[in-house]
Amino acid sequence: MHRVLVVDDDKVLQDSVRQALEFHHFYVDVADNGKEALNAVTAGDYDLVVMDVNMPEMDGIEALTHIKKYDPSIIVLILTAYSNVSDAVKVVKEGAYNYLEKPISSDNLVALIKRALKARSLVETTKFSAPTLSLGSDDKFVGESDEMQKVFNVISKLAQVNTPVLIRGESGTGKELVAKAIHYNGPRKDEKFVTINLAAIPDNLIESELFGHEKGAFTGANERKIGKFQYADGGTIFLDEIGDVSPTMQVKLLRVLQEKCFTPVGSNRDIKADVRVIAASHKPFEEMIKDGSFREDLFYRLNVLPVYLPPLRERKSDIPHLIEYYVNYFNGVHNLEIKGPDAQALDLLINYGWPGNIRELRNVIEHAFIIESGDEIKSTSLPEVVKKGSTASSAAEEEETGMIDFKGIQDSVLDKKIEDDEVKDYQFTFATVTDNDEVKMDFQVAKELFEKEFIVQALKLNKGKINQTALKANIPKKTLLRKIEKYEIDPKSFY
Repeated sequence: MHRVLVVDDDKVLQDSVRQALEFHHFYVDVADNGKEALNAVTAGDYDLVVMDVNMPEMDGIEALTHIKKYDPSIIVLILTAYSNVSDAVKVVKEGAYNYLEKPISSDNLVALIKRALKARSLVETTKFSAPTLSLGSDDKFVGESDEMQKVFNVISKLAQVNTPVLIRGESGTGKELVAKAIHYNGPRKDEKFVTINLAAIPDNLIESELFGHEKGAFTGANERKIGKFQYADGGTIFLDEIGDVSPTMQVKLLRVLQEKCFTPVGSNRDIKADVRVIAASHKPFEEMIKDGSFREDLFYRLNVLPVYLPPLRERKSDIPHLIEYYVNYFNGVHNLEIKGPDAQALDLLINYGWPGNIRELRNVIEHAFIIESGDEIKSTSLPEVVKKGSTASSAAEEEETGMIDFKGIQDSVLDKKIEDDEVKDYQFTFATVTDNDEVKMDFQVAKELFEKEFIVQALKLNKGKINQTALKANIPKKTLLRKIEKYEIDPKSFY
């Protein structure tokens, strides 16, 4: 539940705002002036402050300055009884998210608060799609490395200007999240954010999707259609996978960037477009420029202040933080209390190559949540592709095999003492002799013989009961089920 502090010397308005926010499930405290607000902020933990300008002892603008200096991440919305452009500019410059004129509508206030919280959430989420992000007292982005600090410094600068942006990075590194963070923390935050994946649209339909078309412009154009650029007017359009568009479409996009206008398909009229363009791609533009598949002038028009998101394999120190974030997230989604990966699983995750980057990591953690039956993610709950692809997989395999204690089966597999005739002294033929008296041995074959016989005896002693066998024989349940399938053992035969 988000915590909100309402600051106003007008008790009637203060109470009205409090009730409206509590109705929408916010936790609300109140203060009568800027001085009380500052004391409350330093003593409490607030996500957002709704504050009047004109108050005794300390006005809202002075309190805003102190609050943002204390904790830049706290969102502040300023209220005033009259509209004043100079005050609006001043409070926004001092760090206020927005400025509302009294009398205020509770619906408008709640909607603005939700947008503000979403904007902050996007910045916080973005830190998990690239390096770790924190806001210090100087209100700067901080990363795990110099490279990461540069990335977030660029993002914070881009949020405040209106230039086109090109975000580069492999699939799954979080390019769209960065685009949203730039939009929702900039001057266009109250306008539309429109996303279009250019790689998912056939070449013959891209122009119509972007710029619209007139009725009868082509076969199937039965009515006039507004394109994404016109729909996003005043806001931001995110062109994902721009490296996939044809040279002809590149010319048209260049015109929009240069002249701020476009022509719908089948029309002879130009339409003005006040749209900020953020583009993204994983393609190697430098090579594409050389071979003529991407226009150099369009590239440089987009690449004014580039953002490059490095792949996850190049920042392994962030993996534990990412895992912690997604564990907390999926605990909330699935109403569980999983603590995180054990040492073996964490080693596998850190030493995996992550070709799908953050998107793949998120899916792997969700996969583990679905499979895992305990309170800790074990290696057996991870997908096979991670276990086989991790450089730590060999060690993990050894450790998993080492968990099976065949020698101790007589003491652990049953609560009661096992009679001598219940378990025989099984002998395995680990070596064979050829006709030429050559001794042949195969470790993998021997290991599989051992595993299969161990599981057969464990199931037999536990009457084929899977849960009891896993517990008594000290085998993770998922490992037991996988081995039963591998060796084609039928537990029902031991009932």
